[in-house]
Amino acid sequence: MQIKQRSKEAAVTQLLAIKAAIDGGEDWAALAAKESDCGSARDGGDLGFFERGAMQKPFEDAAFALQVGEISGVVDTDSGVHIIKRLA
Repeated sequence: MQIKQRSKEAAVTQLLAIKAAIDGGEDWAALAAKESDCGSARDGGDLGFFERGAMQKPFEDAAFALQVGEISGVVDTDSGVHIIKRLA
């Protein structure tokens, strides 16, 4: 996987467009596989189960605040910006 270099502002703009596409009915896993820079892209964006303390705090706080099936807004961490979908 090659990480795409872009400004934070460009990444946020792209994430907002991706979230709008998902909210409009496009498939989360297909978009994650195509657009994500994360290693989870090969699994459709699925990070698997994780407990508190396993992720960066802003990511973890956002993930555990979501209801099952809910998608976060843009979450900013030291490793970049993200949108999160809680699966379970």
